[in-house]
Amino acid sequence: MLSTYNDLYLDVRRVLKKEGVESAALEAREIVCCAAGKSKEEFYRDHRLYASPEIAERVQALLQRRLLGEPVAYLVGEWEFYGLPLTISPEVLIPRDDTQVLAEQAIACLNDMKGPRRVLDLCTGSGCVGLAIAAQIPECRVVLADSSAGALRIARINVRLNHLQSRTAVLQADALAPPPKNFDGFQCIVSNPPYIPSGEIVRLDRSVREYEPHMALDGGEDGLDFYRAIASRWKEALLPGGRLLFELGIGQADAVLRLMRAEGFGDLELFEDTQGICRVISGRLYTEI
Repeated sequence: MLSTYNDLYLDVRRVLKKEGVESAALEAREIVCCAAGKSKEEFYRDHRLYASPEIAERVQALLQRRLLGEPVAYLVGEWEFYGLPLTISPEVLIPRDDTQVLAEQAIACLNDMKGPRRVLDLCTGSGCVGLAIAAQIPECRVVLADSSAGALRIARINVRLNHLQSRTAVLQADALAPPPKNFDGFQCIVSNPPYIPSGEIVRLDRSVREYEPHMALDGGEDGLDFYRAIASRWKEALLPGGRLLFELGIGQADAVLRLMRAEGFGDLELFEDTQGICRVISGRLYTEI
């Protein structure tokens, strides 16, 4: 018996809801769109049309992979962040809604600055934060930096996908090491670094633990290795008065605030996500390097 695209969507949503998937409606739509090779707009346009048996089979195959734990973003190979389409692969973390707080605060901070602005997105992964900044502030020139060759490949794809080549560069850099000589003169550094304590990775949800890249999750024994390295070493890449913004893990705000203060950052501010969790810290570099 043939099913419409909407029937397929409702069936997938029902199964995902039964499995406790919070974003069942979004994931069901993405699975059907991927199986059918349709955009979101085409799905809404064609939702009353009948899907072929081949498409219905592809929907079921994708659904079974999802039920085994594979994240839907990896199934479909794309995701949206801050209104931007992004290519996603297991080489990078899947952009979360929580990370939009980092992009929002960086954009607000940069909007308060005058003239051309240079921004570094360190531990960039897919490039989501830096690309959101570049898309929202035409005066910004953004460098996307990561130590992972696979992440840099995805970031380059996303730069082209969003037509931001003229204002965005993708460079390799290790956030745990001192900045290379060509990394300097930034008004703003943003970073969503690895911040999960090493011993807690085994307790993460299966979809994260088994599918997302551990090098983008593991923040060392206490989860603070990257915060220490970036605050102490990468402040050399900031202009005096420049801003450093971090995404934070749950319960890390006080520790990161203290270490930033010890490294000469003042005017420190914390920002919460929609769940009331301190998710972003922002500080201004006051000391001379």
